[in-house]
Amino acid sequence: MLRSLSRPAVALMDRYLPDPFVFVLILTIVSAALAMVFEGTAPIDVVQMWGDGFWGLLSFSMQMLLVLVTGFILASSPPVKKFLAFLASLAASPGSAIVMVTVVSLIASWVNWGFGLVVGALFARELARLVRVDYRLLVGAAYSGFVIWHGGLAGSIPLTVATPGHFTEGQIGIVETGMTIFASFNLTIVGVLFVVIPLVNWLMIPKEEESVYVTAEQLGTEKQTATFVASRPAEYLENSRILMWLIGVPGLIFLAHYFFIRGSGLNLNIVNYMFLMLGIVLHGTARNLLDALQEAVKGGAGIVIQFPFYAGIMAIMTQSGLAQSMSEWFVSISTATSLPFWTFMSAGIVNLFVPSGGGQWAVQAPVVLPAAEALGADVARVVMAVAWGDAWTNLLQPFWALPMLAIAGLKAKDIMGFCLIHLVITGIIISVLLVMM
Repeated sequence: MLRSLSRPAVALMDRYLPDPFVFVLILTIVSAALAMVFEGTAPIDVVQMWGDGFWGLLSFSMQMLLVLVTGFILASSPPVKKFLAFLASLAASPGSAIVMVTVVSLIASWVNWGFGLVVGALFARELARLVRVDYRLLVGAAYSGFVIWHGGLAGSIPLTVATPGHFTEGQIGIVETGMTIFASFNLTIVGVLFVVIPLVNWLMIPKEEESVYVTAEQLGTEKQTATFVASRPAEYLENSRILMWLIGVPGLIFLAHYFFIRGSGLNLNIVNYMFLMLGIVLHGTARNLLDALQEAVKGGAGIVIQFPFYAGIMAIMTQSGLAQSMSEWFVSISTATSLPFWTFMSAGIVNLFVPSGGGQWAVQAPVVLPAAEALGADVARVVMAVAWGDAWTNLLQPFWALPMLAIAGLKAKDIMGFCLIHLVITGIIISVLLVMM
């Protein structure tokens, strides 16, 4: 049945979903029009908000570009390629390949979202080298695991409210992760998704005649390592293992101290740092690493050009009051029992325009937290409803798929038909369990 449902969904997305750059241009126009119509914002003010906020995600844009680049550098090192090849060799059929990439992506995304995006894409590429399986679904399966990230160890919203000094501490105090990430209702959602998402991907495997298989051009060819003979001092430096070890080993020592002595956790910066230092050590020479870097940056164009437009959209949504009005409407029709459900739905809609967990919490917290207190609703559950809503519609929003698509060599329309099926199924599961558990 799911195979039959996925066929028209894939055809629909293939026909009507434009390139992510066109998608963000349309979202910009829509958000500006909504702000003028529903908030009464003057056109010149909308333009001013958009222009002022256009560069608001520069730091994050660089982080995302580094997720792509450092992840590719690490994965292209000889030891990691051998490990991925070994892991991929365990897949004996298209079905096992689809299930394996989904489970690996789910686990990695639960640990850290950036880690999940890179690991899922790279493992999908390696599986495609060894197993004849629909490449669109293989990459879509890797991306489907990303939906779990905000219920995991790196969920920005639950970690924010668990941190002393957060901006709503005076209102709700410190909400420990035992009440959010490790609460029984959240662990139940995570557990159910760990079972359902791989199963759904397996059931969507297209028939042989409908499948699209990867080409050699998409995956790239494996370069053969030539014997190096230096002819000048600069070449000795570029191919010196000692030079790389003098940088990489202290970097690994810092990581050991960071995790085991300081007891600190994963964040996007430390994930990128870890990928880079491991890549430096495992590549062995600067020349090998630079060759990998040259390949990696080819896929970063979408991130560089699109993220400023999303920053502009976020500025329109937040400064005009449109995002807050959306949240307030959903809150106005809620009860203590239904508030998590409507919060989840509103967060999913807002996420299409404000694809940032931290930014979305800043917009919705002033609306949903007073409502939770007034209605006597479970504050921790409402917090996680915003988090899950933010993660949920990433299945439709190509913003987060860009690094994975760049690594995989696909376009958003190639995988979004499969993700549309997940959007419906995971939306039902998450919303029901948020209310019933």
